Amino acid sequence: MENDHLAGRVRAFRKLKGYTQQELAAKLDVSVAVLGSLERGTRKPDPKLLERISEALGISYADLTAESQ
Repeated sequence: MENDHLAGRVRAFRKLKGYTQQELAAKLDVSVAVLGSLERGTRKPDPKLLERISEALGISYADLTAESQ
């Protein structure tokens, strides 16, 4: 369940910032498959990758990983 929430946030922020999966994956130097599986919640997120995603999207790590109340 936790992965699903985070997956949705990664996807939402990516779209909000106007990146395609291909563009963001290239910027992060990861495959589209890795980013896609993270966005689907089928891959356990690596904290270092999440930090890189937050930097690439120009948001804080806390905003990216925030739990819904």
